[in-house]
This record gives sequence, C-alpha cells and structure tokens, in this order.
Amino acid sequence: MNVRFTARARTGMIALTLAVGLAAGVTGCGVSGGGDDKPQASASRSSAAEPSTQEGQSAAPLAELQGSDGLQLQITSAQRDSGGFVTVNGVLKNDAAQTATIPSALSGNETEITRNGTSLGGATLVDSKGKKRYYVLRDTDGRPLTTTGFSLLKAGATLAVFMQFPAPPADTTEVTLQLPTFSSGTIKISG
Repeated sequence: MNVRFTARARTGMIALTLAVGLAAGVTGCGVSGGGDDKPQASASRSSAAEPSTQEGQSAAPLAELQGSDGLQLQITSAQRDSGGFVTVNGVLKNDAAQTATIPSALSGNETEITRNGTSLGGATLVDSKGKKRYYVLRDTDGRPLTTTGFSLLKAGATLAVFMQFPAPPADTTEVTLQLPTFSSGTIKISG
C-alpha cells in the first residue's frame, strides 16, 4: 500500500508541476497588439520540465547520460525517503535536429514491465560498495514506478522523468545509474 500511495503522490506532484508550468506559460504569453508575435513556448516548456533550485534541487545536474539519436538524460536529484525508497528525477532531452523515437530497450526486457508500454523500467542503480544492483520498483499491478507512456520526443523538446528504486543501505551515498542505450553515470544520493 505504501508503494501505491507513493506512486499516486508522485503522479499528483508531476501533474501539479505541469499545471503550474502551463499556467505560467499561458500567463507569460499574454495578448499583444502586434501581429507577428509568437508565444514564448520554450519558457513554459523549461519551467514545467526542469525543477527549480527553490525546490531543493541543485542547478547543475548530478550526471548527464548520453543516449542514441541525440537523446540526453540529465539527472537533477536522487533523494532517499523515509519509506526505504530512492527517487531519481531528471530531464530527458532531444538535442537532435529531428524527432527522436524513444528506444523500446529503455523499458528493459521483463515481460511484466514491457506490457505496460514505453517506460524507464530498464533502469538500475548499482551499489559497487555493497555489490548489489537495484531494479525499478513496481506497483501491485506490475507497472514500473517510472515515467511511462512516451514514444516520441520532438527536436529540442524536454520531458521531466522519474524512477523509483529500493534504497541501498544508509551508508551508501554514491551509486551508478544504468539505463539501456545510455552511458552510465555516478550520482550522489541525498537525504
């Protein structure tokens, strides 16, 4: 039940963040008397997809993982919570000049996860010190506790993403994040 509550709370927070970002974008566009003024879509996109430093997250990413076809994953936080979980947040970017198809390999190869569509379910945290690998958590219906349901990312677009894992021991503060088709990156866990 705690996993389900955490997943619903995370979904609610993501929806709230997106709603606030969209509202800020609409407010910022306004109505002008000029005829050729274009709305500043990049301002609303970045405010919805990139966490601010006011939310307790650093301005510089913890790690940048390079993927195929111009995809890049910037890890913005890795937070340990009291429930025994580590939530990794980041921004998936398409730096290519064309729309990128999200590789199905990101979902991993476990049948239970892949039947739920495209996700980051193939991600793992590796604790070199404890010699353990931690896989993405699942809810009681087998759905991965990650961002799901995305298949394309337009050129220059970003997408806020998260992944939730079991927490390594409290004395483990650095782990390696591995994601299929991306380079690996060492991240520091806070909390």
